[in-house]
Amino acid sequence: MEINKKESEVIEFKKSTSELKEAIISIASILNKHKGGEVYFGVKNNGEIVGQSVTERTIREISKSISDHIEPKIFPEIKEVELNKKKCIHVIFSGNDKPYYAYGRAYIRVGDEDKKLSSKELEKIILDKNKDKLSWDREVCKESELKDISSAKLKKFLKDSNLEYDSIENSLKKLGLISGKNLLNSALILFAKKPEKFFKNAKLRCAVFGTEDTTVSIDMQEFEGDLFYLITEALNYILKNIHIGMEVEGLYREDIPEIDKMAIREAIINAFCHRNYYLYDSVNIAIFKDRLEIRSPGLLYGGLTIEKIKSQEVSERRNELLAEMFHKVHLVEKWGRGIKLILSKEPLTEFKEIGRQFVVVFKRKHLEVTDRVGVKLGVKLGVNESKILEQISENNNITMKELAKKVGISEVAIYKNIEKLKKKKMLRRVGSDKTGNWEII
Repeated sequence: MEINKKESEVIEFKKSTSELKEAIISIASILNKHKGGEVYFGVKNNGEIVGQSVTERTIREISKSISDHIEPKIFPEIKEVELNKKKCIHVIFSGNDKPYYAYGRAYIRVGDEDKKLSSKELEKIILDKNKDKLSWDREVCKESELKDISSAKLKKFLKDSNLEYDSIENSLKKLGLISGKNLLNSALILFAKKPEKFFKNAKLRCAVFGTEDTTVSIDMQEFEGDLFYLITEALNYILKNIHIGMEVEGLYREDIPEIDKMAIREAIINAFCHRNYYLYDSVNIAIFKDRLEIRSPGLLYGGLTIEKIKSQEVSERRNELLAEMFHKVHLVEKWGRGIKLILSKEPLTEFKEIGRQFVVVFKRKHLEVTDRVGVKLGVKLGVNESKILEQISENNNITMKELAKKVGISEVAIYKNIEKLKKKKMLRRVGSDKTGNWEII
């Protein structure tokens, strides 16, 4: 028998069993790349057949070394073969339980070389192996019952998806949100009457800071509920607390946020769709003087890097079932175009991985109220300032308490915004606090 093979990603040559340790490393690295391969003892790496002393003891030693030093265990076929009338040993191996470790280390086959796996490469192999086991959105929530689901929420979703409602159970079955008689986590985080009863991290935390760091906080709010509600509240909160410019054409005015609304919306949806729900933290919105940050628990998934998501239309979904539900109501696309959309609307957007969080950073602009030809009609206005002026224009006797209710912020925040409007010389108080009224300048 002659050998007409060359060393490759699945074939390794060793001149003798004196290189047994190196052979075992090769076996592990080939298993991690291709799930199987061959090793020949008695053949030099250039393909020259030199032969190998072969006894029953030799084969036992190879078998024992493989058993002792490769984890998880494999059961190779080890046999004596004759190549060019010289005795050699042929080892055929396979395994589907990667990652495999040789002498406590993980390796990967690259060409005909064995390279140590980086921690990120090893993490990807483990995640791929346990994809279904580690899929939070497909896990059963054993303590839940059908009565925990809101039929109103489910009906609205089905209507938006152009699907028909039957019963809660049948509708969830059609959506693939029930396993046997058990509800999946996805069903509850989307349609439960109170998702926070089951998931303490079904939360959104929002804050506005008066400077470029967290030393001066102006407002802080926390929201609990299903993902559709949290996405809506996140967008509303941001639009309430960033500057809104206006374009006026004839009798009509168009509000224009300083950060593109579609870009903000996409970043918020991504934060809730792709976050790691095994982490206790919530999605966090932080509005600073110079920037907006949307922080999502969990780093990029499936071997993606920031460079890859910016340069390629690729998407690796940590929560495939949630993503599928979002797709049904047109919140996400299947083609991974979200990052491209954000950058097309806001080219200066930054993406960061900090600690265990993925952070999207939008630069804030300072808008002025202008008409189509650039004639200045006003000064820089925050959205809450605009709303306060609108309410006062309708009722100049409105109280602080009534303003807080109408605008949707605290009385303290109303007071702070009114002080800003006074400093901008856009508002003044005529008469006393009790009997006077507001006057827009």
